[in-house]
Amino acid sequence: MKPAFVWRGPMLALAAAGLLALAAVAHAADDPNVARLSQRLQQIDNDLSLAGMASYERLQARQAIERLAVARSRDRENALYVAERRVETAEIAARNEQARREIERLERDRSDLLVEASRRDAEQARQESERLRVQAQIQAEESERLRLAAEQEAAARQQAEGVLDDVAGAQAAKLRAARQRQAELARREAELMGTDAGKASQSDKPKQKPKKP
Repeated sequence: MKPAFVWRGPMLALAAAGLLALAAVAHAADDPNVARLSQRLQQIDNDLSLAGMASYERLQARQAIERLAVARSRDRENALYVAERRVETAEIAARNEQARREIERLERDRSDLLVEASRRDAEQARQESERLRVQAQIQAEESERLRLAAEQEAAARQQAEGVLDDVAGAQAAKLRAARQRQAELARREAELMGTDAGKASQSDKPKQKPKKP
């Protein structure tokens, strides 16, 4: 019975990557380009502000440095060019990712500020609305007070006019009664004077002697 076939591709790839890494470390001291590029890549790894950024580009740069470390003499120029570009790409990608995250943070801060400003504007608008409502209520109460005062003043004036009319009516009635009494007195005086004048005229006439029979 033949043994089952097992695909060992991933395992071989990992083993090859490990061998490349070991070779890169071994040749780093001998090749200044490998040391220089490894140092540049290490600076990105050591920068905590770039943690987790451009991971794929870093992996590609690390693999390019490892291939440069084991490259043969005829392939070193191309391997160096590729490693240079990979490291530069990793640096740019990390910085771009950092800038993007910073922009996102600033956008969040800006959104938070806008929300806070909107909240403050809403609070100011609410306070202004409340102030206008209180002012309108005060004006309404003042208008109602003035209306009631005007009504009371009108009622008092009407009552005073009624009292004056009553007083004037009573005075007029008294005046009429006085005039009537004066007229009655004058009439009686005239009658008395007329009676006295008649008596006086009769007393002034000569008495007629009685005729003899």
